[in-house]
Amino acid sequence: MDDLQKDDPQRLHEALRAGLPAEALLTDPDVTASYARDMASFCAAGTPAAVVLPRTVEQVRHVMRTATELRVPVVPQGARTGLSGGANASDGCIVLSLVKMDRILEINPVDRIAVVEPGVVNAVLSRAVAEHGLYYPPDPSSWETCTIGGNIGTASGGLCCVKYGVTAEYVLGLDVVLADGRLLRTGRRTAKGVAGYDLTRLFVGSEGSLGIVVGAVLALKPQPPAQLALAAEFPSATAACEAVCAIMERGHTPSLLELMDRTTVQAVNKLARMGLPDTTEALLLCAFDTPDPAADLAAVGELCTAAGATEVVPAADTAESELLLQARRLSLTALETIKSATMIDDVCVPRTRLAEMLDGTAAIADKYRLTIGVCAHAGDGNTHPVVCFDHTDEDESRRARESFDEIMALGLALGGTITGEHGVGVLKKEWLARELGPVGLELQRGIKATFDPLGLLNPGKLF
Repeated sequence: MDDLQKDDPQRLHEALRAGLPAEALLTDPDVTASYARDMASFCAAGTPAAVVLPRTVEQVRHVMRTATELRVPVVPQGARTGLSGGANASDGCIVLSLVKMDRILEINPVDRIAVVEPGVVNAVLSRAVAEHGLYYPPDPSSWETCTIGGNIGTASGGLCCVKYGVTAEYVLGLDVVLADGRLLRTGRRTAKGVAGYDLTRLFVGSEGSLGIVVGAVLALKPQPPAQLALAAEFPSATAACEAVCAIMERGHTPSLLELMDRTTVQAVNKLARMGLPDTTEALLLCAFDTPDPAADLAAVGELCTAAGATEVVPAADTAESELLLQARRLSLTALETIKSATMIDDVCVPRTRLAEMLDGTAAIADKYRLTIGVCAHAGDGNTHPVVCFDHTDEDESRRARESFDEIMALGLALGGTITGEHGVGVLKKEWLARELGPVGLELQRGIKATFDPLGLLNPGKLF
């Protein structure tokens, strides 16, 4: 066939129908428009020509063969909980939503692996493996709705990263449909394996730009004991960051080490009436899932006090721990109530520069006359500055975007990275080029061209 003309979507629809059940293909413009974007602000989204919801690998292969034949771009999607525009449609594209491929195919307690399709929801997998005494650690804040395929696409993290690491460390192997419809299997099911280049890691974090993940072999861990937490209040963000550095320097391995600044604490108080002190400048939450968590918390409490904590409150049991951690889980929701819109940054810096990152962000908020709350995975230096603004106010929206860029520049200047877990998407592709440099950018574009020579997979993202 000749290249598809943009004004001829009917030809595309007919070609797709040839290999899809009727319910898998959506063409009504009012319906397809609802698949146009993820949750990111300031990210352009186009109008898809069709939305496909496959249930089988062969249906995905048909979509990619059709797309290659007709030269139509394909935008893969999961639950669209992303925050960088990585799942946003481009004009005339096929949106390939993988949420219907939601089967857990295998849970193997001996090999400690799970084999899943990309549409499996993170929390569903976590609960399923728990029935076997196993644990899938990556837990993004959207874990109740986000999918494993989306987690793989952005190499998602979560609250437990300080001890257990991010999604990339749990993906052993992948089944991937390439741009031309071929099926590639990468990686392994074994605990060890170093044969050839590590293509699995290459796909993790690639945001659907190299291929469509249709299956994954995931590593599991034994279920740890229930965690016990404490909350420590500090008179400044700097003092809280000093405590973080002391905790890590002494060799502690908390299962969670989270920080909330004053703006975030006040927003959570207003939303949930949790009784957190309004005078708190920074709240540090620490948890352990070790055999003797009370002893670990006592040692951490001493370090917090030495760093200047005004109060340290350890939980007596797991129920109290959950109450403490609920404040952190409500952070983003609470900050979203301050203004009509938010931009959530995702800058990760070395732990030793964490205080400079928070102080610098506060200065940026003052400079642009904006409310910017910060919650952070403090144990691994991953900060989430949340810029709150009125999207109907043109000047405030401009200041919000400029402050967002200045926060990313600050992170790079401190030896950090523009994204720890949210991905690049549309929102940060200009900044990716700055972080990689010209040689790195050239090589990455070369990799993209090898896997996707026609540039059909998630165009306009990353580069």
